[in-house]
Amino acid sequence: MLEYLLTAVALVLVIEGLMPALSPRNFRQTMLTISQMDDRVLRSMGLISMAAGALLLYFFKG
Repeated sequence: MLEYLLTAVALVLVIEGLMPALSPRNFRQTMLTISQMDDRVLRSMGLISMAAGALLLYFFKG
């Protein structure tokens, strides 16, 4: 079980590192835009992302 968790964390780090590695200028601009968003919008985006991830896990692992 720990192996799966560490694999998932490693994949998240790889995916999150892609944008700043490939296009630092666009990454910086995106972070500036996100920092100016309303908290409710960010929370909604986070909840939608979590739900999408849970659905993907359900369909691919279920």
